[in-house]
Amino acid sequence: MMKKLLSVAMLAALSFAAQAEEGWSGTGEFGLVLSRGNADTDTLNAKLALKHEDESWLHEVAVSALRAEANDVRTADRFELGGKSGYKFNERHYLAGVARYENDDFSPYENQWTVAVTYGVHAINSDATKLTFEIGPGYRRFDPAPFVFSETPLIVIDEGSDSEFMMRGFADFNHKFNDSTSIYNTFLVESGSDNTFMQDDIGVLVKMSEALALKAGFQVRHNNDVPPDADKTDTLTTINVVYGF
Repeated sequence: MMKKLLSVAMLAALSFAAQAEEGWSGTGEFGLVLSRGNADTDTLNAKLALKHEDESWLHEVAVSALRAEANDVRTADRFELGGKSGYKFNERHYLAGVARYENDDFSPYENQWTVAVTYGVHAINSDATKLTFEIGPGYRRFDPAPFVFSETPLIVIDEGSDSEFMMRGFADFNHKFNDSTSIYNTFLVESGSDNTFMQDDIGVLVKMSEALALKAGFQVRHNNDVPPDADKTDTLTTINVVYGF
């Protein structure tokens, strides 16, 4: 299974890079860890992001996957797809529609779909430093993961799908120390009456050439409303090879 995922990730990255039209830019990321011996572990994470921007419009699409196995038993399995399209009032202000889908077999919420209308502002937009804020209302539909309420007798609670209105906030920070080294930090919050989801990604990127770079990242994901047997916070540390096009 891990070999199949590896092949799919590589083919997807090459396909998008080859088909990127004029005006589009993007990055493909890939990280793989294989361990053999007393314990067999495979971990794969891959990301692909595309962006197009002109004087009036901006468009973004991103897809990511995380998969881990230990002795042929899955320990992580997540897929995310997101997009944004917006109209630019001027160089600093824009209005956009955003959507996000997530499937995670090891999260308190197996599936989440969110859509929102957001107002964005480029608070800082210099050559070295960029800082963007977004805020706006949205709607979320989610499937809480079933959980064991009692083991004797065995009682499993499946709450089924639910939905709610929410507020979405987003911040994106990037700073270049020089032509080869930069840091980044993105923060997302989706807050409704049932649950507040937060995700923070921070890391450093070091370019090895015009197209290739190494990126070390740390991710924190938090849900404030989870079943009794689930953790509210998950973390992920990655070291990826990044290809820019």
